[in-house]
Amino acid sequence: MEATKPSLSQPKFQPNLSPLPLQHTTDRPRPLVSVTRRLALSSSLSSLVFSSSPALLLRRPEPAKAFEFGFVKPGQTVEDAEGAVRGHARSLLAVKPLLESGSWEEAQREMRESSALLKQDVYTIIQSRPGGERPRLRKLYADLFNGVLRLDYAARDRDGPQVRRCYEKISAALEEILSLI
Repeated sequence: MEATKPSLSQPKFQPNLSPLPLQHTTDRPRPLVSVTRRLALSSSLSSLVFSSSPALLLRRPEPAKAFEFGFVKPGQTVEDAEGAVRGHARSLLAVKPLLESGSWEEAQREMRESSALLKQDVYTIIQSRPGGERPRLRKLYADLFNGVLRLDYAARDRDGPQVRRCYEKISAALEEILSLI
């Protein structure tokens, strides 16, 4: 018996040329664009995920070495900010007579002007502090200016009891900030 050797030129299988059951029965073949797009998207996303190293994904970005675009006045020093904070805090608290007399629009104008200046000064001071002191000051900063926003809305709505509550919270937050500065 003679053993037959497989030939490389002859295929081992015969291709089935009948249409697949999922294809349309029309004359035009079904386009494979959506399948191709999905495959391309999934392969590119998987290559991005698997090719990037874990150190790259877990690494925190370093701070910029040049100029930090914060919420500070250009050319303002920490000493200027510390000197101006008390004056802006007094002018913010000086809206109380306007609120009590019912001059809502004028109180809102004064409050917005003084709070914007106070916000810049307090932010400048926070940025100059060491890292361990910043979280407490940032919390007080957020409490103060969220209270100012609530006070502004209460004055807009002419809600007297809410205005008094917001004003008390603002004055307490300001006292604490001034004691830490």
